[in-house]
Amino acid sequence: MLIKMKKTWLRILLILGIILVLAGIIYVGYGIYKKLTLDIPNPVATIEVEDYGTIKVELYPDKAPNTVENFIRLANRGFYNGTTFHRTVPDFVIQGGAREGDTAASPLLSDVYNLDEVLANKDLFEAILAVFYNGEYEIDDNTTITTYDEFENLMSSEEGKSKLDNFLNIEYNITGEFVANGYEDNNLKHEAGVISMARSDYSNWGYTEQGYNSAGCQFFITTEANSGLDGLYAAFGKVIEGMDIVEEISNLEVYYRSTEVDSDFETPKDDEGNEIASDTPKEEPVIKSITVETYGVEYDAPVVSTVFDTSLLLSGMNY
Repeated sequence: MLIKMKKTWLRILLILGIILVLAGIIYVGYGIYKKLTLDIPNPVATIEVEDYGTIKVELYPDKAPNTVENFIRLANRGFYNGTTFHRTVPDFVIQGGAREGDTAASPLLSDVYNLDEVLANKDLFEAILAVFYNGEYEIDDNTTITTYDEFENLMSSEEGKSKLDNFLNIEYNITGEFVANGYEDNNLKHEAGVISMARSDYSNWGYTEQGYNSAGCQFFITTEANSGLDGLYAAFGKVIEGMDIVEEISNLEVYYRSTEVDSDFETPKDDEGNEIASDTPKEEPVIKSITVETYGVEYDAPVVSTVFDTSLLLSGMNY
């Protein structure tokens, strides 16, 4: 009798085990099915402009993934808070996002990474060390780190960590995701309301590719379609709300227009004696904040590269 009861219980346990395994398979399969079929919305950036209102922009990671990752990381870490729209051109664009108001500056690695994040990723540390420091980071006359172990050792104490304060304080750029730069997946047209990355143009000096890969933090929003920009700038989203605000900003009074410049034109200067760039609003609209809703999707930090050494432009090379 006891043996019979044992066999019965074993059968019951076996059946329960099979049921649990099947339930687990069904659960995992349903999760995979949901991921494959779930319509996850594109990320949406909310740009709050002081005294003007809200502009909302849908971003397109399927068209320019690294550009979108860069923008999301900068925005959600507060990089754009307090920046301005420093260039406004009617029937063309509004441009903003310069670091600390310096239109010649690129963002820093510290704007998209922190030291603890680098510590947790040996490959990331080694990539930064190799690409940005040629394999050697000099802390002082007596200390140079060349390996992850040395970096890890310094990061293990507050005193050592303080010696690495400047490790990420170096400018970076991102690769231009557009057709002229050999990137075929981005077919976005610069229609009215499209957001795109601003970049430099060094083609007159023979450094076309370096200009293509010089975007960092500045962006522009078009107010009219402009096919001349298509395939030459990394468009990565489009305004879905607040286009009237974009239009209003584009028509602000400026110090002077680029079209007014000729051989006799005297460039106005600011209170510190610096020349004012054309199309600069007399009252630059302040971006209170930019935040991006990702709808639960985790976007990676962008792939970055070093900034082009513009001193080469003055060296007489490739003129």
